[in-house]
Amino acid sequence: MENIQFYSEETRKFYKLVETETWPTVVISGIRMHRTDKIDPKTDTILKLKAIGKIKGKVLDTCCGLGYTSILASRYAYQVFTFEKDKNMIKIAKLNKHSSDLFSKNNVFLSINDSFAAVKSLKNSFFDFIIHDPPRFSFAPELYSLEFYKELYRILKPQGKLYHYTGSPGSKNGKNLPKGIINRLLLAGFNKAYREYASQGVVALKF
Repeated sequence: MENIQFYSEETRKFYKLVETETWPTVVISGIRMHRTDKIDPKTDTILKLKAIGKIKGKVLDTCCGLGYTSILASRYAYQVFTFEKDKNMIKIAKLNKHSSDLFSKNNVFLSINDSFAAVKSLKNSFFDFIIHDPPRFSFAPELYSLEFYKELYRILKPQGKLYHYTGSPGSKNGKNLPKGIINRLLLAGFNKAYREYASQGVVALKF
């Protein structure tokens, strides 16, 4: 695999595409964008999609990254819409052969935009499924906010499902990030929200 790594003066972060047993991941200033401990990025993505069941209709992938979620979802969905605000990630995705479908499939629509701002212009009850796999909380706390969750609830159709990747940060120190997320999702209007342990996430339902 071509050695793809560079420092961005704009973001002041170092980016590197790192090979794994299946699909590569990106390391940004020492932080990996996919789980790689006892699991690989491809399996990681598959588990996230399995968490919300059979995908169909219109899907929103809030944080594109290398596009793996959008690519796999597009195999079953009618349309997939996705946002990515970091132009450096788009640059790497264009150089990563495993991300090529992100730019070639006619049912995937990528917008270089900030999800937090972009969702406010989307129509009510537009999506059948939403997959929210944000950067860690310290990178983008606004993507874990009640305000953002209310927008996700608004644009999700009745009977729709939201998958929210949480990981398990701080669990060794007694912190419970998923519990706080579940509480805010319920406050945002979701009728039910629960842990999905295989994918280290949370599933929320809108009735």
